[in-house]
Amino acid sequence: MSDTRIPVIIDTDPGVDDVLALLLALASPEIEILAIIVSFGNTIIHSLAAICDLTTVIGNTDRYSSYINILKAYQAVARHIAQFPEDASRFPGMTPIRKTTLALGEDMPLQGELHSAQYFHGRDGLGDITGRHPELNCDNEAPTDHPQLSITTMTGVEVALGLIKSEPERSISYIALGPLTNLAKLLRLDGNTVRSRIGRVVCMGGALDVPGNTSPAAEFNFYADPYAVKELLVPSDPGHALPLERFILLPLDITTPHELSFPHYKATVDPAFATTASPSRLEGKAPLVHFTSSFFERTREVMVEFGKDAMELHDIAAVWCAIANPPVKGDEEGTLPTLQDGWKVAKRKFDVERVGELTRGMLVVDRRDDQGAYAPGANRAEVQAELERHQFQHTGAYESTAVPAPVEIEARPATQNESSINGGVPCVTQTPGSEALVQLLLERVWGVRA
Repeated sequence: MSDTRIPVIIDTDPGVDDVLALLLALASPEIEILAIIVSFGNTIIHSLAAICDLTTVIGNTDRYSSYINILKAYQAVARHIAQFPEDASRFPGMTPIRKTTLALGEDMPLQGELHSAQYFHGRDGLGDITGRHPELNCDNEAPTDHPQLSITTMTGVEVALGLIKSEPERSISYIALGPLTNLAKLLRLDGNTVRSRIGRVVCMGGALDVPGNTSPAAEFNFYADPYAVKELLVPSDPGHALPLERFILLPLDITTPHELSFPHYKATVDPAFATTASPSRLEGKAPLVHFTSSFFERTREVMVEFGKDAMELHDIAAVWCAIANPPVKGDEEGTLPTLQDGWKVAKRKFDVERVGELTRGMLVVDRRDDQGAYAPGANRAEVQAELERHQFQHTGAYESTAVPAPVEIEARPATQNESSINGGVPCVTQTPGSEALVQLLLERVWGVRA
């Protein structure tokens, strides 16, 4: 493997899309996964001591499901390679030069109540496959040794800081797929080191000009810990915040149009795929296909209830962004991050609501001062047009269909290589497209070529 791989730290709350994002990371030769930090979020996590003392957790999968989901993903890939050794080269992350450190992160937000997304991801984070598919449970749920993972009792924040100190300066990409609590704690622990040495932060979170997915106003990761968002992105003392020229945010505005249609998955990956009414069976399937179909079953049912027979690729898009856009040491303070062709960013100014009864986690965009904020009606119509372009199937109308058709508005500001833009958070406004991401997933994770 090349020594030019991007060293990454993956900070995740292992639910359905997080695990699929991890599978993409394991199948991507461009990156080296230095550490996986398991955060609260889609499920609830508890101390490693509680995880290892299984007598305290029997009957309550919440205690260790987030951590176990990482082990399940690695086990599924390992079983696949054992059955199909010719596919081993497709998963370079399974033969790391050095083991990936697996550590527990924070189990609570900086302040406020603890929230999880079990309503979507299930009690175990993977659509409740623990009971429905016991054959996918880990052979050893509390390993002290692992072929690919280095199991540690150090906290995730301690692990991340050690890696940022030991790796070459500005080389590490920190991929935040869950609440930003661990990253906020990391800056609290040693902000000077993090600010001077971190290469890039790629974060999935927030909703700017589109509805939220956890509440009408908020995306889940930012809803789960809005206090961390405040500290990192809109602090009272910007001099002690993250260097935003090395921060890339992928809000729901850009991730939602990226989707994997379940009928397309059925047609290209697993012809027997259905729902929990007809659970996946290992017989006649590759182990990895059985694994993904097993947790997609419930996800499909939930998404159909929301009016869409597809999985939105939120966290997968963030990993894709990190793969395609390695850290650039030449990015100057106050400029936009340098991205590869097909990707664009724009700076957006907002604050985050932390205590609102109805608006916790909402990104409040100041449209008086933010040139990146489009006219609300025109923008929402464009979002609707993008969704229709992907031929999303819905049982009802989108909330945004009530807005007028797109109208002429002022020209958008330049989105790249414009050093005169001051203030605001760099947000991805363009990717190579949903079709490109789906094809990448099909090829790398399931070995399906067009």
